[in-house]
Amino acid sequence: MFAETLAALILAAQQIVIPFGHPKVNEQPRAPIETSGPLWAAACQGSSDRNRAAPPVRIHANSYLVGTCGLSSMLIVGDQGDVLIDGGEAGDADLISANIRELGYSPSDIRYILHSDTDAGHLGGIAKLQRMSGATIVASPGGAALLRRGSGDEIPLAEAGRIVRDGDEVRLGNILLTAIASPSGGLSWRWVSCETGICRTIVYAASRVPGDSATAASIAAGPCEILVTAMPAASEMVKRLVVGQPLFDQGACKAYATQESAPQ
Repeated sequence: MFAETLAALILAAQQIVIPFGHPKVNEQPRAPIETSGPLWAAACQGSSDRNRAAPPVRIHANSYLVGTCGLSSMLIVGDQGDVLIDGGEAGDADLISANIRELGYSPSDIRYILHSDTDAGHLGGIAKLQRMSGATIVASPGGAALLRRGSGDEIPLAEAGRIVRDGDEVRLGNILLTAIASPSGGLSWRWVSCETGICRTIVYAASRVPGDSATAASIAAGPCEILVTAMPAASEMVKRLVVGQPLFDQGACKAYATQESAPQ
């Protein structure tokens, strides 16, 4: 009897113990480029319509394309809040916010709103997006001046909370962006997005200005593995997304910078 009891105790001690609670489930990528890239291309079908809705696409890790067919907008999700680059035209703010919500994020988590080009196509929706989020607007001196004086319904009035110049950094938790300023007042942005040990340097490039060789040189000289342009057509976004492949291309920024005038 003693031997049988001892054997039972040893067997019980060897049993696998399952902890209380539910096992952790790895979160699947939101709007992965492999599936959402072709959806974006199909929705736009080569159109550069600035007000045509396009689905969100994860470019890499925490960086998502959330703009329209004709105007890019980029959401960067961080551990202390999010950063949004560009607000599209005034009527595009709702399309951008809808894409953010479709991803499962909230416009109220945006802490900074940045811009690229200084025109109604990129500044127009910033005022409404700022009201939705309460975010701080970060702008170039020229961009801040345009927002401050407004332009009727095209660029509603808004106040920049911070002015940046070439080489300035915008930091928010694990997000760090560096500004590349152009004489026209536009801003290109460079940052690094990482996922499972794979880090990519992303450049969100403002539209090329003919004769501006200095900005083009800065874009080409710095690190760049994924290029996103303020105007999707300028980097053939439909063509690049239609196959649903990652956008890794170390030569993309150099090729973009050498264009005398990028297509719009």
